[in-house]
Amino acid sequence: MSSIQLKRGASDKSLSPVDQQAKIDDVRKLIGPVVDKLPVLCSDASILRFLRARNWNTKNASKMLKETLKWRLQYKPEAIRWEDIAQEAETGKVYRANYCDKLGRPVLVMRPGLQNTNSPVGQIKYLVYCIENAIMNLVQDQEQMVWLVDFQGWAMTSISVKVTRETARILQDHYPERLGIGILYNPPKIFESFWTIVKPFLETKTYKKMKFVYSDDPKSLKVIEEIFDLDKLDVAFGGRNPAGFNLEVYARQMKDDDSKRMNFHGSGCSSPFYHSSSLSESQQHESTDLDRDSNASDEGRL
Repeated sequence: MSSIQLKRGASDKSLSPVDQQAKIDDVRKLIGPVVDKLPVLCSDASILRFLRARNWNTKNASKMLKETLKWRLQYKPEAIRWEDIAQEAETGKVYRANYCDKLGRPVLVMRPGLQNTNSPVGQIKYLVYCIENAIMNLVQDQEQMVWLVDFQGWAMTSISVKVTRETARILQDHYPERLGIGILYNPPKIFESFWTIVKPFLETKTYKKMKFVYSDDPKSLKVIEEIFDLDKLDVAFGGRNPAGFNLEVYARQMKDDDSKRMNFHGSGCSSPFYHSSSLSESQQHESTDLDRDSNASDEGRL
């Protein structure tokens, strides 16, 4: 049984813990032998998130999980280090804040107006690094994070539709149920056109988690007040914490986290995607196995 207790949530009213466990067991059977070879990636907590993302459909959830296992074996997000993405981080366009929300969820601050590179590959790699870092810093029994998007200085040229589409795909396909809420803070009027283009890339669940908040709208500001302790929240978002982004301090923090990750076993942590070292070379053939199994599943049980 996972360290995350199976329990009923707002979207799980029709499934008891026993029913949830039965669904998890069904997914394991559909995944096949790879479950035993990659047990950390196929934990109860991990499978449960994929089931929720696919409305408890075991066939769809197992297919989604297989694709994620293949992606992780090939992309190796757990192996990305600060030195690999330091240039992308220089302006503070994305970083994990030094505070959490009232539920203890880590916060990723995003400032697309501070975009400093033209490399979609590098931008996505840095975002994946930040997501992985946030997951590693989850408190026990917490699985989700918060995104705070500051639109100061944003223009239509700040971020491409291609990067936005790929960001949505990775978040939804490979990190299901990881986003608790996304706050779009003071988006300019012109953002409405961009949002119209982006919205079709988002699943309904993801779209509903995005909240528009304006500093001159007391009603929308209640979202901020409900989620954050204003003494801890960055002043840029209406809080009273004057500490902004400091590259030198943040670099030290990330390097320390990189070192911890190398010795991270996932004990007592909700994340199923970490272990003591990067996926070993001997595991790379599992990607081929997953390809073969997926093809067979698509023709039959999936």
